[in-house]
Amino acid sequence: MSGEGADAMDEPRPATYWHLARAVLYREYLIFVRYPANAVGAIVVTLFFFGVLFVGGRMLAGPALADSIEGIVVGYFLWTLSVGAYSAVSNDIGSEVQWGTLERHVMTPFGFAPVALFKGAAKVVRTFVISSVVLAAMLLITGTSLSLNVGTVLVVATLSVCSVLGLGFAAGGLAVLYKRIGNWLNLLQFGFVVLVSAPALDAPWLAVFPLAHGSELLQRAMVDGTRLWEFPLTDLALLVAVAGVYLGAGYAVFQLATRRARRLGVLGDY
Repeated sequence: MSGEGADAMDEPRPATYWHLARAVLYREYLIFVRYPANAVGAIVVTLFFFGVLFVGGRMLAGPALADSIEGIVVGYFLWTLSVGAYSAVSNDIGSEVQWGTLERHVMTPFGFAPVALFKGAAKVVRTFVISSVVLAAMLLITGTSLSLNVGTVLVVATLSVCSVLGLGFAAGGLAVLYKRIGNWLNLLQFGFVVLVSAPALDAPWLAVFPLAHGSELLQRAMVDGTRLWEFPLTDLALLVAVAGVYLGAGYAVFQLATRRARRLGVLGDY
C-alpha cells in the first residue's frame, strides 16, 4: 500500500448523525445488559403497582372491573411508556449535571441539544422493550386479550410518547438551570395518569393536551382492533400535530435553557 493511501486511511473521518445514533443506541444496550438487576427491578416494581391496582380494584369493584380491565391495561401500558420516556430524559440530564459530565456533550461536534435528542430517542426504544414485557405480563395476570397489531400500536404509541418526550426536554432544560428540582419533575409524572384517562372523546378540547388524544386512539387500536388506516385522517393529523408541537416546544425550551446556563456560567455548576 502506498504512503498516500495509508495516510488517507489514517486520517480521521468526520462523525455523522448515523454514528451518533449508533453510539447512543449501543450505550443504552450496554446499560441494559450490564445492569440487569436494575432493568428487572424496573419491571418488577411496575408490575407490583399494577398488581396492587388490579387486586385492589377487584376487591372494591368486584365483577364491574372486568368490564373495564382492557382499558386499564392499555392505559397502564401507555402510562409506563410515558413515565419511562419522560423520566429517562429529565433524570438523565439531571444525573449528567450531578456527575459533572454535561460539558462533554457540549464539546461534541453535534452540540448538546442534538446529542440529548438522540439519547432521548434511544431511551424511548429501551422503554418500549421494558413496557412490552410489562404488557405481556399484565395480559397473563388478568387473562385479558387485546388486538396487538404491531405497526398500529407502534405508530400510535410512539407519537403519543413524543409529546411527553418534549415535556422531558423542557424539564431537563430547567434542571440544567436550577439543578435540584427533582421533586417538581416527579410531580408531573402523576399528572400523566390524568392525561391518559382524560375523556378526549367526550371533551374534544382535551385532545390538545399530551397523551389524551393518543390514549384514546391507542384504546381503539388495542381494544377495538382499529387499524392505523381505519382512523380518520383528522384524528391522525391531530396526533401528529400534538406530538410535533410539544416535542418542538420542549426541544426549544431545552436549547434556550442551556444557552442561558452557558451565558450565566452555571452549566457545569452543581
